[in-house]
Amino acid sequence: MTAIGIYGFGHIGRLVAKVALERGYELSGVVDIDPKLIGRDVGEVLGIGEKLGVHVTSDPGELAYSDVVVHSTGSYLDKVYDQLVKLIDLEVNVLSTCETLSFPYYRYPTLAKRLDEKALRRNVTVLGSGINPGFLLDALLVVLSAPFDGVKRIHAVRSLDAAKRREPFRKKIGLGLEVEEARRKIESGELSGHVGYAESALLVASALGASVDSVEEAQEVIVAEEDRESAGIRVERGRVMGVRGHGSVSSGNRELVRVEFIASLGAEEFEEITIEGNSYSVRWRSTGTPGDMGTASVIVNLAERIGDYGPGLLTMIDLLPFRPRFI
Repeated sequence: MTAIGIYGFGHIGRLVAKVALERGYELSGVVDIDPKLIGRDVGEVLGIGEKLGVHVTSDPGELAYSDVVVHSTGSYLDKVYDQLVKLIDLEVNVLSTCETLSFPYYRYPTLAKRLDEKALRRNVTVLGSGINPGFLLDALLVVLSAPFDGVKRIHAVRSLDAAKRREPFRKKIGLGLEVEEARRKIESGELSGHVGYAESALLVASALGASVDSVEEAQEVIVAEEDRESAGIRVERGRVMGVRGHGSVSSGNRELVRVEFIASLGAEEFEEITIEGNSYSVRWRSTGTPGDMGTASVIVNLAERIGDYGPGLLTMIDLLPFRPRFI
C-alpha cells in the first residue's frame, strides 16, 4: 500500500487526502503551519466521520516514512525551495502543485539545478504537476500531438466561470475589485491571477524538440461592461469580472505554441486545443474540467508510480512516451 504524506493541508491538500483515502492509500503524515489545525486528527479535519489516528503537525520530519509526499503550499519555487529540500533530505519522493516547479528552468534555473542534484544524490523523484500547469495546457497537448507526422503550431485555450470556483480563487483574480486596484495588486504580486502561462508553453515546446528564441507572457483583468451575475456572485459594471492571459514561445518570427487562460464571471467552460500539422489539422474541445478535483486527481493518479520514473527533478514531459516534432 502506498503511503502518502501531505505537506500543506489547505483546500488542495485536503482534497488530495480525501481522494487518496478513497483509493485505499495510507496517510503517513500531514504537515501544516496553521495553529488551528495542529494537533487535530486528520479525519476530523476532513469531516469524514471517523478518526484516522494521524494528527496534523508542524514538523516535516513526521513525513519521513512516506513513499511520496504531496506538497501544496505555494506557487513560486523560490518561496518553497527550502521546504522541498527538507523533503528531499528525508529521502521521500515529492509531488508538488507549485506551478513554477512544472518547468522550473525558465524562472529558476539555478534552483532547478540544485534540486535536481539533491534529488539524484538522495535517489528520489521530484515532480511539479497539477491540472494547469501540468496537464490541460501542456501534457495533454503533447499526447494529442502523437498522431502527427509533424507539427506546425499548437494553440490551446482554457475557459472557466470564476463564479463556480472557490473563494480563494476568486480573490486571487481580483473578482469584484475596482480595476486600478486589481491591476496594481496583480502587478505587485499581492494577487497572482493565474500562474504558469510560460511554463505550460515551454513544456510543450520542450517535448516537441523546439528551438525557442523568445517567450512571451501577459495577463490582464476583464472589466464588466454591465452588471453581471453568475452562480449567485454579482459584479457591478466597471469592476473586475476576471482575468485573461497567455503564454507563447516562438522560433525566429514563428509562433510555435500559444496557451490562453480565461477565468471570468459567467464564462463558458471549455478547453479547446488546435494542432496544425504537416498533413492535417485537428481541433479538440471539451466541456470544461473542474480545477480542484482535476488537480487532486492528477496528483493521486501519479502518486503510486512516481518512483518508477527514476530519480531527479522531472517534468510531466519526462513521463510521456510520445515525442512528436515541430517541423
